[in-house]
Amino acid sequence: MLYENKILIGKADDQPVFLYPEMLCRHGLISGATGTGKTTTLKVFTESLSDLGVPVFLADVKGDLGGFMQPGGNNEKAQARVEALGLLEEGFRYHRFPVNFWDVFAESGMPLRTTVSELGPLLLSRVLDLTDTQTDILTIIFKIADDEGLLLIDIKDLKSMIQYVSECRKEYTAMYGNMSPQSLAAILRAVVALETEGAETFIGEPAVSIRDWLTVTEEGRGTIQLLDCRKLFLKPRMYAMFLLWLMSELYETLPEAGDLEKPKMVFFFDEAHLLFDNAPRLLREKIEQVVKLIRSKGVGVYFITQSPSDIPGEVLAQLGNKIQHALHAYTPAEQKKLKAAAMALRENPALDTLSVLQELGTGEALISVLDSQGVPTMVERAMILPPESLMGSISEEERMAHVESSILYGKYRDGIDRDSAFEFLERRRIQIAEDERLRAEQAAEDAEEERDRKDREKQQSAAMRRASSQAKQAAKTVTGTVGREIGKSVGGKLAGSFGKRLGGNLGAVLGRGLIGTFFGN
Repeated sequence: MLYENKILIGKADDQPVFLYPEMLCRHGLISGATGTGKTTTLKVFTESLSDLGVPVFLADVKGDLGGFMQPGGNNEKAQARVEALGLLEEGFRYHRFPVNFWDVFAESGMPLRTTVSELGPLLLSRVLDLTDTQTDILTIIFKIADDEGLLLIDIKDLKSMIQYVSECRKEYTAMYGNMSPQSLAAILRAVVALETEGAETFIGEPAVSIRDWLTVTEEGRGTIQLLDCRKLFLKPRMYAMFLLWLMSELYETLPEAGDLEKPKMVFFFDEAHLLFDNAPRLLREKIEQVVKLIRSKGVGVYFITQSPSDIPGEVLAQLGNKIQHALHAYTPAEQKKLKAAAMALRENPALDTLSVLQELGTGEALISVLDSQGVPTMVERAMILPPESLMGSISEEERMAHVESSILYGKYRDGIDRDSAFEFLERRRIQIAEDERLRAEQAAEDAEEERDRKDREKQQSAAMRRASSQAKQAAKTVTGTVGREIGKSVGGKLAGSFGKRLGGNLGAVLGRGLIGTFFGN
């Protein structure tokens, strides 16, 4: 809750423990073992930011943060703590908070989407754990798409583009550089693997506008954007991709802000270890880079996890505000983590931090934050305030009724499948196939015509040969007869009947021979 323009997060021996708004962009950590009160701390912190007029983003891993939409007061333990801490005199009151529900899978909230182009080749390559060479090739694929005016919006666009470049690889090599078939196949396999995790629901349009999250109500309260991660966190690669995109998008969207009286927005990432467990080195480096730089944009980032050791040292060093709930150490490895957690808090001579850390009850925490001058305060043992909204989950019916009443629901409810790379390349493939079909049909027609022509030529040649043979035979018959008659006449005059026979035979032979010579036979 707000008190004297500061966030009252708890009380230590009836003394208030504050978080300072001007230092909230220095990031922070809420940690502790299961059941020690991290969720309560998260809710109180979030409610205070909303009252301060700061928009908040929350990743709800367990599905128990939906109670922001209803006022509290139905919890006896919470009421007892309100009375014990004397909060009513300081302005504590139960009320609801403005909240929007989101869900990457569009099942328990408004659909949350972004596009392939907005993710970009570098972020995708880190999430896909590509090699340097494969990252370069993916960058080339994006460049080819830009040069040819092909929109990369959803997963099918990206897959089609990779396949297209693979098919036309030789044509692009001279202009863009060598792209081996093996690397292209490896990239495509990685994209398909991401698709099986549900990326096709997250990557598409309409893409969420971060500016829709930077809103306050008419009463001046910051709107809480609550992402349902009950299903998403079971897919670590998708979870990491979404959160990293979100921080990158904020960094690219917001102008430089410098030191502000309060943040423009604060992000809480529950189960933060999922961002770092088995994460590729490049992905961890990217998260570290964004955490370092995003403060200058007026954005605070807070990680919620069981142990500070879940956060890489390079990131942990950037977290100035720490709220540490109880930790338990039953093994040598856990004892080592316990000591590291105690040493991460500024020492207080009045407290044995290591011992107290194991004695904290539910709802208690060790708190060390940056004061208004940016100096870490000495660690204090404090009782965390109860939330002013409903503590606990809400029904799915209540959640969806609230979702459908949001002014953003109509904007993001229905997906849009614009004409993009996939559709263009599909039309191109269909046109190529149609052209090939027409060429094949034309070739078949041409072959048929050629066969018909040859058949006609054969038939004409045969007919001509028959006609020639018949003409030759007729000519031979005629000339033979004429020759015989002439021979008879001449032979008869010269040698009587013998000469007539001989002359007829010779005349017939000479006549037929003359015709044979004329016809070439």
